[in-house]
Amino acid sequence: MTRRWLAALIPIALAACQTAPTPELQPMVVPPAEVPSPKAPPPTLRISAWNAIDGWPDDDLRAAWSAFLGSCSALGNQAAWQSVCGSAANLQDSSSAGLRQFFELNFTPYQVINGDGSDSGLITGYYEPLLRGSRTQSKRYRYPIYAAPDDLLTIDLSDAYPELKSMRLRGRLDAAGRRIVPYYDRAQIEDGAAPLANKEIVWVDDSIDLFFLQIQGSGRVKLDSGETIRVGYADQNGYPYRSIGRRLVDLGELPLEKASMEGIRDWADRNPDKLRELLDYNASYVFFRELPVNADATGPIGALGVALTPQRSLAVDTRAVPLGAPVFLATTWPNSTRPLKQLMLAQDTGGAIRGGVRADFFWGFGGQAAFQAGSMRQSGKMWVLLPNNGDGSNDAPQQQKR
Repeated sequence: MTRRWLAALIPIALAACQTAPTPELQPMVVPPAEVPSPKAPPPTLRISAWNAIDGWPDDDLRAAWSAFLGSCSALGNQAAWQSVCGSAANLQDSSSAGLRQFFELNFTPYQVINGDGSDSGLITGYYEPLLRGSRTQSKRYRYPIYAAPDDLLTIDLSDAYPELKSMRLRGRLDAAGRRIVPYYDRAQIEDGAAPLANKEIVWVDDSIDLFFLQIQGSGRVKLDSGETIRVGYADQNGYPYRSIGRRLVDLGELPLEKASMEGIRDWADRNPDKLRELLDYNASYVFFRELPVNADATGPIGALGVALTPQRSLAVDTRAVPLGAPVFLATTWPNSTRPLKQLMLAQDTGGAIRGGVRADFFWGFGGQAAFQAGSMRQSGKMWVLLPNNGDGSNDAPQQQKR
């Protein structure tokens, strides 16, 4: 594979995980597409101080501790994390003050800085939806949730282009088996072009529910048998996410304040003949896997491979924030100026989560979580906490000094 071929393929797809309404239908604003140019200035981490973190002394860290231990379960064998995770497992004082002292002794804070030098960015929300489905296709249950197809190829660019670390290309072999071409887009998949026979996990009863499940990246399906299963992100076809809410606004079909899940549903009810064309506008298509049912899991499995914790797990851009790291987030509650300043854990990623100070706040499962997620579009700041080395220093990637 030559560098020239790779350079030609890069514009095809820059893909990442994209992590459906609950019975209590609540508005959900669809985030706009945010896929950066590979040439955009990279975000950086700037060394900071504990007293510079907005809200650090006031958060009750006990609420984040189990999520932090979850990160340690995935990172504890890595050299940079062994010591601090070992200390966490043996910590005696689990009061909020004791936990604050633990972090201040074992971590160094770094403020996330955007490529343009700014220190604020967009914070949105997501949640775990509930769909209705069946193991058997029928007139009611006719929209399949697919597992990843066998012919979907993933190309890792990091060896040839280190600056594109964490970015992946998707494609497939052409009919002759000699050339890699873009994978099928949403319209082609819906028309049956992709080899997805026998890849159906379950069938659901609503195409918009399925579409929003793909945006959320994980969810639950209550089957007609009474069983409830969980599905999670498995792969993606390689096309950047494009917002159908933004599309309806641009076409003059909806005002911006109505570009929510509820607004899109109302529009679809009034325009059933235009729905397919609208959904096809987002060429991105997400494939799923059925997850083991774990009654103890607080949330779906995120990109780190651990269960997400409602209101303490965060989806981030791993070009700026290491997956699994603690992140202190200073923002406001959805549709409010009320401060929301607390320790989070970077345990997930998202197709629309691109940029340094850019995150998706996991609200959990149910109607209230859906409402908060759908309302959240706030400005915020972020500080990443990275483990100290044995001498108290810290080797942070792309670090800036003050």
